[in-house]
Amino acid sequence: MTQYTIEEDIEQIAGGEYERERVPDSKLKGWKSFLGMYAGEHAAGTEFVIGPLFLTTGVSAFDLIIGLLLGNLMAVLSWRFLTAEIGTKFRYTLYFHLEKICGKKLVTVYNLANGVLFCFLAGAMITVSATAVGIPFNMEMPKLTDTLPNGITWITIVLVLGAVISIIAAKGYNTVAKAANWMSPIIVLAFIVCGIVALSQLEVHSFSDFWNLWGEGSEPFPGQIKYTFWHVFLWSWFANAAMHIGMSDLSVFRFAKNPSIGWTTAGGIYIGHYIAWIAAALLYAVYLKSPEAQAFLANGQAPTVAPGPLAYNAIGIFGILAVILAGWTTANPTIYRAGLAFQAIIPKTSTFWVTILAGAIATIAGLFPAFAMKLLDFVALYGFILAPIGAIIVFDHFFARRAGITSFYAEKTNISFNYAVLWAWLFSFGIFYFISLKFNVFLSFVTLPTWICCGFLYIAFSRYYQKKHTV
Repeated sequence: MTQYTIEEDIEQIAGGEYERERVPDSKLKGWKSFLGMYAGEHAAGTEFVIGPLFLTTGVSAFDLIIGLLLGNLMAVLSWRFLTAEIGTKFRYTLYFHLEKICGKKLVTVYNLANGVLFCFLAGAMITVSATAVGIPFNMEMPKLTDTLPNGITWITIVLVLGAVISIIAAKGYNTVAKAANWMSPIIVLAFIVCGIVALSQLEVHSFSDFWNLWGEGSEPFPGQIKYTFWHVFLWSWFANAAMHIGMSDLSVFRFAKNPSIGWTTAGGIYIGHYIAWIAAALLYAVYLKSPEAQAFLANGQAPTVAPGPLAYNAIGIFGILAVILAGWTTANPTIYRAGLAFQAIIPKTSTFWVTILAGAIATIAGLFPAFAMKLLDFVALYGFILAPIGAIIVFDHFFARRAGITSFYAEKTNISFNYAVLWAWLFSFGIFYFISLKFNVFLSFVTLPTWICCGFLYIAFSRYYQKKHTV
């Protein structure tokens, strides 16, 4: 789910180099660099949680398998025809591109939101690793419905893990990034092996046996909502909404030689968000047949969704290591990126201390299992908040001239706060978030309408505000 590099360290790929200028042609990269990066990026610690969580929603075989297939295809198309198209045309970081449209002060607000959300996501990664570290200590695993820490052992493990991860992210990120490059194939292998072992434990000998594991679906677990095809399709499309239609990956694709390199995202998506999610779901299907899980269900409770024990039951110590590595190698760059976002707000503070600040927030978030146990909901909210900002960039690029407005308006008029952007985001977010809450509409259902609404409102408000100034 989070981003880290395979061929380049994060300073180059994510914005530390050429952050306020166009990337020169001599620094452009071919498809191999991006294929490796995305393959590693999307086989992360969160995959161990997301797969099982789908089963808690009572999803059917068709809805899960075909919904993920088509939803992930839409995500790839979004990267290819929106993010990669704009990224290779201008070759700016997301932040510099936004600054040209929004102004410096408004981009600061975006950086704060982005940094805080990254911290919460990193907290979920720490939670994932903690479920594996806790196995030798006989730690009580968090339940699906848990919100608060469940004991001193859990608190101690999360605090120690968070401290170590934060310090390494602050002091030795390059070493961790290089180590992650070597670890990512191991993590992918662990997912595949877990899936194969789970199929054996479930006595699956044919495709029909595999299909019948979910069949027509079931009632959702206590506290969960029922997922249909559209829930799976839209959730998987917008799981990375901040990165593709939200344009965060402009910072990555500005190094691509041509827009067709956007197709390399399929390598990561279909390894991590298809194979890995289904493999993790199979692990949970095995666990659901256990006496412990059946006891939970008999008492009207949702069985635990803890990645560490699930992987350990399938492949032993290798499973524990895979879960720790998956959480560790994705929490580190997530914390680092959150630190970069905070540093843009307080530029005089050193990278070390803003990263420690980000790590502290992530560690506190990791204490609360809800961020991981409610990951489907959190990821939907994450995309819903940040994706509309990408609509500003897309509409500014594709429709500004036709609508009679000036693109890159803040840069050309030297303003620091473009109110057209602020009001477009606030109105679109407010309207559709209210609809989601008032009528109990699944948040991923309104992400695309919010994105489109934000784009059109940006055009409308820009026409109004730009009449007051001449460029």
